[in-house]
Amino acid sequence: MFAGGCFWSVEAVFEHVRGVTDAVSGFSGASLKAGDYVRPFRGTTGYAETVKVTYDSTKVSYETLLRVFFTVAHDPTEVDRQGPDEGAEYRSVIFFVTDTQRRAALAYIDTLEKTKSLKAPVATQVAPFRSFRVAPEEHQNFVVKNPTSAYVVNYDLPKLEHFRHEMPALFREH
Repeated sequence: MFAGGCFWSVEAVFEHVRGVTDAVSGFSGASLKAGDYVRPFRGTTGYAETVKVTYDSTKVSYETLLRVFFTVAHDPTEVDRQGPDEGAEYRSVIFFVTDTQRRAALAYIDTLEKTKSLKAPVATQVAPFRSFRVAPEEHQNFVVKNPTSAYVVNYDLPKLEHFRHEMPALFREH
């Protein structure tokens, strides 16, 4: 579970990772009760726009997914924002499912901090997974469905090009 700003961008990046079998946009970061309706863009729900990534661990490791997340999917130094999107729902969070994932995420962040490889301290939170609510259908595969949208052209396609350039062995066409 990766949250790093607008889920359209994060989903688009992970859909292009070799070994990822599915990437679904949704909301995580708060407990959901039956019948709860997630209202995005309100900033008061406790939710973050999140992408649930399913992958084949024989083809791609969790550590590689972390590298993609921190290198091309978003800016991990931004607090409660990414690009033009502001608010707590756009915060950077890794929602871990297992203790192994928690340890790997914390170790990755620790390495980034120790090597000072980013322009500012890492703002990414590491939190336990509690629930996930799938976003409405119009948000799924948004970049593929809307390649000429101004948002996609200005924010999402450059990330995909950066990914293709920075990690060509991991990049696959969608």
